Amino acid sequence: MTDFLVRPARSTDVIGIHALLEPLVDQRILLGKDLAVLYGAVQEFVIAEADGQLIGCGALHVMWEDLGEVRTLLVRDDYLRHGVGRAIVTDLEHRARQLGLTRLFCLTFETEFFSRRGFEPIGEQVVDADVYSQLLRSGDAGVEEFLDLAHVKPNTLGNTRMIKHLN
Repeated sequence: MTDFLVRPARSTDVIGIHALLEPLVDQRILLGKDLAVLYGAVQEFVIAEADGQLIGCGALHVMWEDLGEVRTLLVRDDYLRHGVGRAIVTDLEHRARQLGLTRLFCLTFETEFFSRRGFEPIGEQVVDADVYSQLLRSGDAGVEEFLDLAHVKPNTLGNTRMIKHLN
């Protein structure tokens, strides 16, 4: 397997991220993201590339003072089980620590992958009532999934809400 590099995404990577995402949207594994949304969030993304080709990506979205979310973690099929996803998550965790975050959330079907990286399923109340009321105002679908709001349940069926406490 070819070596790969994980680096911050650039605006020129957005079309490739979108192309990597679309088959998973078609399979109803991930929700679609418009190009405008991806361009607006490009600074949250890192990409993995091998031989100049985009082979994976992931994003870190800050949700609160101590809390971030790993979003849109994707690896091209032919690079699965070669350490690409692990390298992306490791990079995102490093970025989270640099930002002062102490917890990372993810909503995933890939519970074994995230469990091996120290994530654990979470229960109902993971933030205090004041933070909860503030987060309700965000209007962000990922935050709403984190809060486990009833109106996002159709989007999250079969997914597991997981969290990792960073050292």
